[in-house]
Amino acid sequence: MASLSPTVPVSVPATGQGGGSPPTHYGGDGGSGGDGYPDYGRRLRRARLGLAVALAPILMFFVSLVSAYIVRQGLPTFDDKTNTYVRDWIPVDLPLALLLVNTGLLAASSLSAELARRQITRQAALAPVRSIPGVSLGNEAGFPWLWVTALLGTGFLVGQWLAWQEMAARGFYLATSASSSFVYLLTAAHGLHLAGGAVVLLYAAVVSLFHKPIEARRIVVDVTAWYWHFMFWLWIGIFGLLWLMR
Repeated sequence: MASLSPTVPVSVPATGQGGGSPPTHYGGDGGSGGDGYPDYGRRLRRARLGLAVALAPILMFFVSLVSAYIVRQGLPTFDDKTNTYVRDWIPVDLPLALLLVNTGLLAASSLSAELARRQITRQAALAPVRSIPGVSLGNEAGFPWLWVTALLGTGFLVGQWLAWQEMAARGFYLATSASSSFVYLLTAAHGLHLAGGAVVLLYAAVVSLFHKPIEARRIVVDVTAWYWHFMFWLWIGIFGLLWLMR
């Protein structure tokens, strides 16, 4: 009587033809896709991470300045004439109306920077569709939000300069007292960092005039917009501190 032997499955290696699965590419080549094209999504994530790392020491710098400002306000100094400790902290007469106008300009520039970021993000998302032959999405009028942001930021810096002139007219100079020194130092440090962001904004606006990949321009605009938002909220903290402790 014949007996049947059990069936042994045999695996046939895929040859890449017919029903075989295509090979998988891993983007371990420094920001380029497996097909040789740049991986802009990965570059954007790296740029945002780099921005976060760069903002950390800036934040710590201003935290240290604010801490020194608070400590110095309540710290008495030794008077050689009376041989006693006295408080020499002189409240600074701030030009609050002008500083409020400057705050409004910076808030408007932060809003326009966000609109620029969203605008170029939308353009980058529609770029593959526009490249399909026969597909037309119409002509979208692009508003120059980057130029508006740079203009408003420049207006803020000019306003800060006018605020310093007004403080000097009221008798508060850099070396007048410890309180006025801290006011000049905080506002000047913030203005210097904001001026650096304005330069990058102008660079992003000029780059938009050239025929560079939309994804590459998006990275510059995205990172610059987040930096600008950080500068706005940093100024809100500085202005609030100066307002409460004036």
